[in-house]
Amino acid sequence: MALPAWADHPEPLALGSAPVPEYGSGSLADLLPTLAAGMGVPGQNAAIPELTAADRNCVFLIDGLGWEQLKAHPDEAPFMTSLLASSRGGTGRPITAGYPATTATSLASVGTGLPPGAHGLPGYTVRNPDTGELMNQLRWQPWTAPEVWQPYPTVFQLAHDAGVHTAQVSSPAFENTPLTKVALSGGTFRGKLTGEDRMDLAAEQLAAGERSLVYTYYSELDGAGHRFGVDSDTWRGQLMYVDRLVQRLAEQLPPRTALYVTADHGMLDIPFDERHRIDFDEDWELRAGVALLGGEGRARHAYALPGAENDVLTCWREVLGEQFWVASRDEAIAAGWFGPHIDDRVYARIGDVVAAARDDVLIIASEREPKESSMVGNHGSMTAVEQLVPLLEVRT
Repeated sequence: MALPAWADHPEPLALGSAPVPEYGSGSLADLLPTLAAGMGVPGQNAAIPELTAADRNCVFLIDGLGWEQLKAHPDEAPFMTSLLASSRGGTGRPITAGYPATTATSLASVGTGLPPGAHGLPGYTVRNPDTGELMNQLRWQPWTAPEVWQPYPTVFQLAHDAGVHTAQVSSPAFENTPLTKVALSGGTFRGKLTGEDRMDLAAEQLAAGERSLVYTYYSELDGAGHRFGVDSDTWRGQLMYVDRLVQRLAEQLPPRTALYVTADHGMLDIPFDERHRIDFDEDWELRAGVALLGGEGRARHAYALPGAENDVLTCWREVLGEQFWVASRDEAIAAGWFGPHIDDRVYARIGDVVAAARDDVLIIASEREPKESSMVGNHGSMTAVEQLVPLLEVRT
């Protein structure tokens, strides 16, 4: 009988070996505060020291475009490749997404300028302590009051209040979603369907104020990665298209503008076999003592039955500990995974056990999460391929 993959290694991964995001100096949560500080918005801190102030700032967030994927595809993305040396203020280095490296968490970090432990979206799905239910923070299901779940004002709102012309240019479908309200509201939302129209309108909005802060977004690259993988022709075709969008926007920038091209996470393809996809719904050891399974395949929250917390932690470390960093809630918080501070309202949203993948593996849930379990491309953890994102810069 073959031994399971974890039995090849005698010791679980040391928590101190996890590459914690650069909160406070080089993460997505530090971007908008840095730009807003450069425009004179009160209370904002220039946390990324490599960036130079500009009167007009545009953030173009490309969902799913990791630093390593961009570097690996120069032929498909010639324009962005030409900007690699400009990343992070000309240092040629990436920034980090934050943990977990997933869309809802990252967009909240961008918009609020806060790490996950403060803004309170610490996973794809997390337990709502008030109801005991799992809440999907991307789809906002089941519904809960957005201003209660995430009470902080966005940097966009603070900039708008300070007299900066502020706009978000995205798909009309996102205009009234709770995630937009808690993460990206403030100023004016302008919905455009095509990527080309968004680029043109973003340039117009930048020129509409002497001081402007404009955000625009493209999601289809991420969708192609999830469905077909980052090694697919479909994904490469999307990368070619988004590269042309970046160039289109760059060529229309008004004077005194800085354009920053970034992403919410990277992505990697996971093979469809039992070695790489551990099925929680078919693994009695992992299920034992677990009341709710949250997060996603590479960044799991396990919520234990009362009194079973230590047993679940011990079991998960024994079963997963050579492929995942497995921590208790307090250990993950102490290690800084979710940022330097955890708000009281956020504490119980984090799992009793938190598991972050190091190797090319997933904890799927084939019965509970059939759609997510079937995805080719995945993300969420702290590895470089997921965590590092570009901060490409064009200035006029």
